[in-house]
Amino acid sequence: MADAIRVLIADDQALLRGGFRVLVDSTPGMVVVGEAEDGTTAVRLARELAPDVVLMDLRMPVLDGIAATREICSDETLSGVRVLALTMFDMDEYVYPALQACAGGFMLKDASPSELVNGIRVIATGEGVLAPTVTRRLIGAFSRRGEATRPAPRLVGLTKREQEVLVLIADGLSNTEISERLVISMPTVKTHVGSLLAKLHARDRAQLVIIAYESGLAEPGMPA
Repeated sequence: MADAIRVLIADDQALLRGGFRVLVDSTPGMVVVGEAEDGTTAVRLARELAPDVVLMDLRMPVLDGIAATREICSDETLSGVRVLALTMFDMDEYVYPALQACAGGFMLKDASPSELVNGIRVIATGEGVLAPTVTRRLIGAFSRRGEATRPAPRLVGLTKREQEVLVLIADGLSNTEISERLVISMPTVKTHVGSLLAKLHARDRAQLVIIAYESGLAEPGMPA
């Protein structure tokens, strides 16, 4: 399985780790390469195994998922490792800091097996995953809690169309949905998304959502 997506599971509950392992290992094109019961072990194994995706529980002993995510994302040797944060609660106060720490996205632990598998596949391709039922409510709520001293990302260099695309990304729309909403081709949408990632120095779509809310371009409850 040379081309298989290599997954590292980090969760302090052995039962959940076992369940995730069975799901991943039974999915064609995926394989579990390691398990970690705390954040410190997750960081160590990420460095040793260089997985494609880390399923990261946010609430773990020794080193929590936020700190572990931050260490993984700040390690240049792990630039190809993607982190998918997992939480039990859609309003978990850890989620927004985890996204700030460069997690590629988050999903709820009660997601269906097919949703989790799809999330791993999407994260592995470099895209971001945000639980669709709570994206705007959660990101909007926690973005307003950002530090007052944190400078808002500069959006001056964005075109009007790029700003429109950014707002729709913040609203949780896929490229296909953006294409339909703005009546533009898929290649054009992908060009705009790529331009946004480059101009805003964002790692992925999840980071674009953060930027949209922190900058004030997108607001909770604002019609897309």
